[in-house]
Amino acid sequence: MTEAQTDDLPAIPSLRGGAILAIASADLDRKTALAQHAATRWFARRLSLRSPLDPPLPDRPGRPDRPQLVPPRAVEKRSLHTLRGRIALLHSIAHIELNAVDLALDIVARYATEPVPNSFFDGWMQVAFEEAKHFKMVRARLQDLGADYGDMPAHDGLWQAAHSTRNDLTARLAVVPLILEARGLDVTPSLQAKMRDTGDMETAAVLDVIYNDEKGHVAIGAKWFRFLCAREKRDPAATFKELVRANFRGSLKPPFNDVARAEAGLTPSFYRSLTATSSA
Repeated sequence: MTEAQTDDLPAIPSLRGGAILAIASADLDRKTALAQHAATRWFARRLSLRSPLDPPLPDRPGRPDRPQLVPPRAVEKRSLHTLRGRIALLHSIAHIELNAVDLALDIVARYATEPVPNSFFDGWMQVAFEEAKHFKMVRARLQDLGADYGDMPAHDGLWQAAHSTRNDLTARLAVVPLILEARGLDVTPSLQAKMRDTGDMETAAVLDVIYNDEKGHVAIGAKWFRFLCAREKRDPAATFKELVRANFRGSLKPPFNDVARAEAGLTPSFYRSLTATSSA
């Protein structure tokens, strides 16, 4: 991002302040630009972590008037063999990636007073930067297909799931990277294959970037989840199960991409006993 591209962005008082400004923005171009600008300045060590000038953290992220938010069951499923179906899939992925931007920023802003190393914030700003990149890539692909983000209804389940863990960093890490992001590792390879089968190599290439980055995001979540458990002398797998049962509605759904999950530090001992078919 060049200096000219950041001229119209507000002054960022600190990393926390920049994250809050990005979360609060209802202009999605501005939101992603702020997220990436704050990340770049933080990586260059040109920002402090916190400032007395930081604005208050909003309860909800800024959003444009569209898309309309509806219950999850009201989001229509369509065949990926039709253009409309591929647009619907990309729209749902764009919505997931947009929520992921705000969730990564929220971890930084909400827990900026936690006694954790600065490398914790390095990791989550890397996630925020990459989720902003993903949202822009998916939105550009939607526009290539004659659509845009906001054209279809979407649901608010991701933000609601994360909001329930707003007072517990360990629970937030269990729910967001280790359940919600890890789910992407399970479902993306089959979506990539379906896109290639339909001849949509451009969308498959976008999914490839997302899939490879998401492995790193789950790994960052697993690293810091284990760090917090070690500090509190808690067993990571047992703690994960306990926090998921307390903070996540429903069971985890197989099939699981065990190889990709294990590469990210999430072994079957964490999640196998939380499936609907398990009695453990």
